[in-house]
Amino acid sequence: MRTRSAHPRRGLLPLAVVLGLLWLVGYPLLLTLLEALEVVGPVGTELGFTTEHFREFASRGDEWLALWRSVWISIASVVLAGLVGIPLAFVFERMDFPGRRTLGALVALPVALPPLVGVIAFLFLYGESGFVSRLLQMVLRLDEAPWSLQGAGAILLVHTYSMYVYFYLFVRAGLSRMDRSVEEAAWTLGASRTRCLWCVVMPQLRTALLGASLLTFMTSLGSFSAPYIFGGGFRVMTTQIVASKVSGSDAIAQVEAMVLAAVALVALWAIRRLQGPDSVAQGQHGVAPRRRRVKRPWVRWASAAAGWSLAVFLLLPHLTLLLISFVPIGTWTTELMPPTLSTVNYAELFSQTERLRPMLNSLWMATAASVAAVMLGFVAARQSLLVGGRTGAILEGLVALPWAIPGTVFAVALGTAFSVDAPYFGRFVWVGTSVILPLAYLVRCLPITGRSALTGLSQLDPALEEAAEVLGASRGRTLWKVVLPVVRPALFAGLGLAFITALGDFVTSIVLYTFSTRPISIEINSALRVQEFGVAAAYGVLLMVLSALAFLAWGRGEKVA
Repeated sequence: MRTRSAHPRRGLLPLAVVLGLLWLVGYPLLLTLLEALEVVGPVGTELGFTTEHFREFASRGDEWLALWRSVWISIASVVLAGLVGIPLAFVFERMDFPGRRTLGALVALPVALPPLVGVIAFLFLYGESGFVSRLLQMVLRLDEAPWSLQGAGAILLVHTYSMYVYFYLFVRAGLSRMDRSVEEAAWTLGASRTRCLWCVVMPQLRTALLGASLLTFMTSLGSFSAPYIFGGGFRVMTTQIVASKVSGSDAIAQVEAMVLAAVALVALWAIRRLQGPDSVAQGQHGVAPRRRRVKRPWVRWASAAAGWSLAVFLLLPHLTLLLISFVPIGTWTTELMPPTLSTVNYAELFSQTERLRPMLNSLWMATAASVAAVMLGFVAARQSLLVGGRTGAILEGLVALPWAIPGTVFAVALGTAFSVDAPYFGRFVWVGTSVILPLAYLVRCLPITGRSALTGLSQLDPALEEAAEVLGASRGRTLWKVVLPVVRPALFAGLGLAFITALGDFVTSIVLYTFSTRPISIEINSALRVQEFGVAAAYGVLLMVLSALAFLAWGRGEKVA
């Protein structure tokens, strides 16, 4: 029988994958650091060393202020998202009332809303000229809008709405795996429900809470859409980087990117330390407590009414976006409701070449990037499991690295690496071409597809492959007939989620796009700038629908897996 060690080329493939990932993921970050220190010049041949740009960063108060704002906004986002998501998880996992399953799915809906689309939906609903603001202005007979949706409060509002889902999903999953006998033992010993919650239940949810906190913190730290639209003069580090790029201060932008990357990696390390080595095993066995059935009819229906009211509240941004998309340009000024509705915006989108191009760009770039990310993620995950040891750990780390680094940082890094014609140094002039954005999307989606592939492959029994080899199947046939059928659901799940991420990307697009390659997110931002709100909303609706379809496909893939 042939063993794995009998194939000498098996050792070459992991090495090739490691080198490819280092070039794609690690090399741009290294070049950005070296150019910020001027260890290499823009053509990769000039040698030197200076900390001038870092000293300039350290001497500017606005840089430290932007960095501090990024950190405290991220911490506040974790707290607020937890205050919303955790109680919702308990209600929908521990209570039984009419419509619970449907409402439970609707509560998770904001996760399928691309960040920029969610931001403009909030703008139309709660902005100074939004529906809620106009309604209050009319009812209270105010001369001007009752509030200004700008600054830290507006950013936190959007973050809470879009990120509470992480706590909701993680805590629900943790509660569903919790051993009910532990709670029953606490009650038997006389513990109150409050004491049982804090001393028994919450410690078992430690892994879920830390995982949701990590995801929320990292997402908030790399958030760009909400600070860009609502920040105004309130700059965080992501918007500071783009401002530096726009003003031509590339060296300072590189320093800012490295500093933000360092903060992200420190935060990742700190939360991983809190999770501990045994975090994976916590709360993964036992029988979950039975849901408490609400017996009193009026309480049941009141619970259902409250749940549906919550669902309507969560759907309001989506519905607002849909309504605004039917408002022709220039027809809605001071009225509470739009006086005219038509399909003219959609007609323009599909009839005018310049309106249609961003949609086609987004579709082909997101498709190419997500398919390539699935293929690369699968190869990297499979090789990491086959070789194991230090090489396997390096492969997993390289695949996960883009998740830990904010998108703005990677956009600057890719722009630095691929704006120079130096093939012998692995650098090519891809900035300004149709290559750079799909490449950026691929890097951003790699952690999603790699993790999905790793999850699917971990369910594969090695005996199946060994049996196929004993029966004379080639490695290619074994891969096609044995391995892929097992991991296919997980791969499709990763593909769907990667497609959503690439389709709605704004943070890397705004740094790397050109006019001919601009995606939907950039066109939405352009339409907002010239006050074509109906066109921006129509783009947003299309993006929302495409993302929802991909989300449904992802959900089916997860269910099958």
